[in-house]
Amino acid sequence: MQPTIDHGAPSLVASGVRWRVFLLACGASFLLYLHRYSWNVVGPKLQEEFAFSHTQVAFLFSLFYYTYAAGQIPSGLIIDRFGPHRYLSIIMLCWSVAVTAIGQTTNLILLGFCRLIFGAAQAGCYPALTQVSRQWFPVGQRTMLQGWIATTSGRSGGAMSPIIVGTLLMGWLGLAWQTAVTVLGVIGVIYAYIFWRVFRNSPRQHLAVNAAELALIEDGTVSSTHPSGATGPAILSPRRAMRNKSMRFFVVQQFLDAGSDVAFVSLIGAYFLQARGFDISTTGWLASLPLWGGALGGIVGGWLNDRLIRSTGSRRWSRSGVGFVGKVVGCVMLALVVSQTSGQSAAMFLFAAKFFSDWSQPTTWGTCTDLGGRFSATVFSIINTAGTLGGVAMPLIFGGLLDWFTRSSMVDGQTVTLTNWSPLFYLLAAMYLTSGICWLLVDCTRTIESQPE
Repeated sequence: MQPTIDHGAPSLVASGVRWRVFLLACGASFLLYLHRYSWNVVGPKLQEEFAFSHTQVAFLFSLFYYTYAAGQIPSGLIIDRFGPHRYLSIIMLCWSVAVTAIGQTTNLILLGFCRLIFGAAQAGCYPALTQVSRQWFPVGQRTMLQGWIATTSGRSGGAMSPIIVGTLLMGWLGLAWQTAVTVLGVIGVIYAYIFWRVFRNSPRQHLAVNAAELALIEDGTVSSTHPSGATGPAILSPRRAMRNKSMRFFVVQQFLDAGSDVAFVSLIGAYFLQARGFDISTTGWLASLPLWGGALGGIVGGWLNDRLIRSTGSRRWSRSGVGFVGKVVGCVMLALVVSQTSGQSAAMFLFAAKFFSDWSQPTTWGTCTDLGGRFSATVFSIINTAGTLGGVAMPLIFGGLLDWFTRSSMVDGQTVTLTNWSPLFYLLAAMYLTSGICWLLVDCTRTIESQPE
């Protein structure tokens, strides 16, 4: 643990270190999705090279979620105890090496092993960034800034991934997919080093933070030298967390939300390539549109959360209302995708679906900090575990559903395979709707800290 630093006498002008930290956190979130969503291009290429079925590719993709799920709660406990500085630096390095290794092997066993390592390394990123936002940002701005970090920056990284990998590196520069993902890995290694050099666990541990900025950040919060900013026990047991009724509905909501999001990570590239017949360059930017929708939704949702809390005075219904409305409107947009005759118009409805769905992402982060308090990293890790279990289960369900509605026929002496994607989008719409109902049952004001141990 790093020592607390004496920041001297109060100054009239606050230093701006928190904004450097904000940019670092945004960069980490961008990098995480930039690497993760490269599968939108890598998956179809593997399917093409190895003649895999949808189910087989889905299984290989889902290996990421096995270790991602297993690593959530342990990472949250470590972060709450020791802080996010070294932990984030190390895991960014590890997952960057793993994504590079994916591009360097043609052995299926090693490929699967790299996916497992990749998932384990990425598991602790958002629990750590939850703790970063709690330590470094004032309460009144926290949800909005969390939206920029988690949703806007993350979804922007996901949106840029098919553009960078598919359109730029493979389409315009003519690189093989293996070389393209290696470029992404090298960028990650460099960023991990920058993060390690610049970031610190809390404002009290950073030399450049003056007393005025420290007072601004800690206004309305409990100050402490502990990394999590609290006194008393630093460990929250999952059993105690799950005794909270709102936490249980929150877990179901996240399972459905993250489970549905798997389709945008693993299948949208294949949808535009296979169902709509676009080339790799066009697919790159079309597959990115839903993620841009999510990025913009994160900005609106974070602002809307903080605005409603201030204007209504009801933190509980501001959180639940934003989550519910976003999911219901997103459900309608997904249902309308199947009626589109144009691939471009389908992409715009997917854009709208993710815009409204993902404006609830800052609400998720804010609800984690509301429910968890000093245990916010652990609460987020539990929620993220639930979402990851959705990521484990749903790729196999999605892949099986697509295979079930795939038919082969002979055309001019050649076998032509066609897949009906409509049932997939109807299933996604139903998951959005159920997720929205769960939001109505989450009361973020009934905190875990206030209930008996």
